[in-house]
Amino acid sequence: MLRRDALLEAFDKAQIRNSQPNYFKHLRIFEALYEEAKQLGVFPLRDPLEGIDVDIHLAMVLNVRTTAGKNRPSAR
Repeated sequence: MLRRDALLEAFDKAQIRNSQPNYFKHLRIFEALYEEAKQLGVFPLRDPLEGIDVDIHLAMVLNVRTTAGKNRPSAR
């Protein structure tokens, strides 16, 4: 498994902390990606509800609410 050096991690965090978000640059990137998706035939969707049953099932599985400490496997 590859591990990141602490110095490299600190450098990355400093770069992110010191850089200002550029709304218009990010908007241009988004629009370019959207145009590419349209050219590839991904958008507009032929049937927007296609696969909705899978999305609903995943949402139900991932959003399970349990009482804290009950019905959970022990961490051994």
